[in-house]
Amino acid sequence: MTAPRRLGLAVVLVVFLADQALKLWLLFGLRLAETGPFAVTPFMNIVLAWNRGISYGLFQQGTDIGRWALVLISIVAAIWLGRWMWREERSLTVGSLALIVGGALGNGLDRAVYGAVVDFVHLHWGSFSWYIFNIADAAIVVGVVGLLYESFRPGAEKSA
Repeated sequence: MTAPRRLGLAVVLVVFLADQALKLWLLFGLRLAETGPFAVTPFMNIVLAWNRGISYGLFQQGTDIGRWALVLISIVAAIWLGRWMWREERSLTVGSLALIVGGALGNGLDRAVYGAVVDFVHLHWGSFSWYIFNIADAAIVVGVVGLLYESFRPGAEKSA
């Protein structure tokens, strides 16, 4: 197995396990649903939000058909991006794809098990409130930024 493939698999595993472990701890260890939100810093709270849509709460799904459609989309996206990752040699692209795959799998599992994605990090400042997200969401965003950087970098080879 090549070094980029090992890197990709390791990143997928770390993101997926960290995301799921923290969600399980918040739900069943801290019992966040029963104990309620708490402040970590003056600008960050831990809250419980069930996101039945995708990023930023778009495309909210209230039916089982919608829920399972989003699960299927997560699986298809993870497979497609995972195949790209497996064929890729550039470490930044592999790492970026792995972040996205790990995040998609984490959020997909949430939808399959709970019917919604478990979001819990709420960033805010004064009256400004950012959306509520989780580790999987953050990994997906960082992965997309990495892919964009790689694609716009001067002399970057194109592959997919």
